Amino acid sequence: MIWIIALCSIAIAYADFLCIRRIVDCRSLKFKVIISILWVIDLMPLIFSAICFLLTSDNPTWLGIVSGWINFIYMIAVIAHAPLSIAIATTSRKWIWCLGGVVMGIAIWIFFYSMIKTRTDYQIKRVVIESAKLPKEFDGYRIVQISDLHIGTMLDAEKEIEEIAEICNSLQPDMIAFTGDLVNIRYSEVNKPIFRVLQKFKYKDRLYSVIGNHDIGTYIKDSISLTPEANTERLIEIQNRLGWSVFDNKTDYIKRGNDSIAITGISFPKAMHKKQHSSDIVEIGLEEIYATVPKNIFNITLSHIPKLWDNILATYPADLTLAGHVHAMQMAVKIGNWRLSPSRLLYKRWSGLYDQNGYYLYINDGIGYAMYPMRVGARPEITLLELKSRI
Repeated sequence: MIWIIALCSIAIAYADFLCIRRIVDCRSLKFKVIISILWVIDLMPLIFSAICFLLTSDNPTWLGIVSGWINFIYMIAVIAHAPLSIAIATTSRKWIWCLGGVVMGIAIWIFFYSMIKTRTDYQIKRVVIESAKLPKEFDGYRIVQISDLHIGTMLDAEKEIEEIAEICNSLQPDMIAFTGDLVNIRYSEVNKPIFRVLQKFKYKDRLYSVIGNHDIGTYIKDSISLTPEANTERLIEIQNRLGWSVFDNKTDYIKRGNDSIAITGISFPKAMHKKQHSSDIVEIGLEEIYATVPKNIFNITLSHIPKLWDNILATYPADLTLAGHVHAMQMAVKIGNWRLSPSRLLYKRWSGLYDQNGYYLYINDGIGYAMYPMRVGARPEITLLELKSRI
């Protein structure tokens, strides 16, 4: 992600240079002062990251929150003014300058709206999954999927999670599937008040959870005082105390009468950490996970990262795979039947339902937020999946 910010910053800094040069004598002190201030603002996230890297020995939760606000200010102060800078830099026509100013104003309004309103404007997406393999006893089985809470970056975590729990409970789920990234950096983000509200989720059978890339302690800088392994163990212990079933590469079975379905959970593979936001496919061996799972049983697989779907289907005929991770990069715009997002540049599959010869993948857009405290169009999602037995 940092390379995207770096490219944007450099491009906008150059546009600002051309813009100011057009309206101020580049040999004057005034030009030097203005362009110096603009460049500091343009490079704000990179400067902040460099300072944090040099001066901090760890990544505390408060630093993630501050970083999010730095990025939000960057979006408003830098990304939003780019249309005006480009307009002034490329033409002397005043009406184009005015148009650039109007676009800048609209962008600023969108970013503020995305932080104040869209960030917690929870949407319920209803999806029907039909399969001839699904036993009749499970016809109408209701699964609520939630993903990517990122508790450490929530602005009012206790209030937000309580509202999410109320919405999930109103859907009367037989099962809840949580597909990873409960925390943003470390297990201690689940403090006592947060633990109490996490206990409010209700379901008939079980709440199944898998570990995401933020849950494995990868972003802990001081790994001596808290190792990634210890962080993950404590986070799993917290979820076990909540009554959640954390599936670390194992399978469980839900029964209805004489019939049953299988639930398989895949933990985030550490081997994928460097490729988690890449379009590259990483081959991960999953044979051991599915070794004892019958192939004729209807299977639901939980995997935080959707890129594993190709590996899953190459190993085992999982009927329905549920994933998260992408968040639609918290930016998505719907134009007719098209939904556009920067995620398309990095991911083959990034949001919603995918069907491959009767095997399904559903990617939930997540609930929380990372990098910046807003969601531009990509509303936080709670998914209700209803299973239907196809005769």
